[in-house]
Amino acid sequence: MTQAHVPAPPAGRAARNATRPLPGSPGRLGGPRRLLRAVAIVSCLPYLSLKVAWIAGSHVGIPEGSSLLEHRGLMAAANSLTVLMDGAVIVLALLLTRPWGRRVPARLLGPPMWAAAGLLLPIMAGFPAQLAVRALGGSARSAQDTGREPFLDEWVFGVVYGGFILQGICLGLLFALYARDRWGQVWRGRVRDLPRDPSGGRGARVCAVVAAVLALFPAGLRLLWAAGSSSGLDEARAAERTADFTVLSVLEVGYLTAAAAGALMLAFRWPRALPVKVPLALAAAGSGAVACWGAWLFTTSFASSTGVAERPTPLLLLAYAVQMITGTLVAAIGVRFLKERAAGAHGCPS
Repeated sequence: MTQAHVPAPPAGRAARNATRPLPGSPGRLGGPRRLLRAVAIVSCLPYLSLKVAWIAGSHVGIPEGSSLLEHRGLMAAANSLTVLMDGAVIVLALLLTRPWGRRVPARLLGPPMWAAAGLLLPIMAGFPAQLAVRALGGSARSAQDTGREPFLDEWVFGVVYGGFILQGICLGLLFALYARDRWGQVWRGRVRDLPRDPSGGRGARVCAVVAAVLALFPAGLRLLWAAGSSSGLDEARAAERTADFTVLSVLEVGYLTAAAAGALMLAFRWPRALPVKVPLALAAAGSGAVACWGAWLFTTSFASSTGVAERPTPLLLLAYAVQMITGTLVAAIGVRFLKERAAGAHGCPS
């Protein structure tokens, strides 16, 4: 009995098929991803241009008498740091859309993406919320009302924050597409499909409870501020408190709530009917906003204080420190969860 002979495809065509990228992978970049990458990169240019101009000594966008002009060396160092931070957005946009980006280990990609999301999310939510409150008649911050010189010209905030919002939207969408292609199996299914008592489950539950309890302190402080209290505020912040400040305080309570809720859901496997991606997203976004902004505000509280009235109070610094601890605990729970899911799917993120 003879076997039917199936002719092999030409060598050239076989080689092309073997090296052809899979549909949807970064190696085969579609129009939407190209557009998102271009917008992300272009939206960095206004901010980078302003920062480079200030480092070079220009005062564009900085009014006379601004506190930014009082410490030129410190401001030059801070501006150089923020140039590197915003330049990292360009690197991430390229990494998420180029073939070499698929070879970057998860441990190197995760932290900068988490930090970028954590720093951009509060701006993406806060700036539009402030504009909405002002449009409805709410009061805005006014340095002149307190007898102080304005920090920056008003147009700078629109240009810079508008760019940040575009960066956040584009990076978020690009990362969602990238992660779906590379690690989509990690967050498939519902909470009821997760193992009830995974390795390290008790430790995760303890961390989640500790994070939720710690979050009560900064969240309660923000609620007091939103209700009109000045507890923990320095004199300058208390004098400038307006509708802008109130809406930001309420949003900060939301980030803390999201972080704590996501951690508790992942650790205690509840509610069981919820898609896994929901608590994972809450934990990732909430922990980034809480930890990264807590660290940023803690650091800049010292750099921006020029007088006794502007020095951060011990209670305020403690709130920022607790935020950093809370966000870090929640992030650790998320990382452990992802590692366990990846191992269960027979392949860890590389």
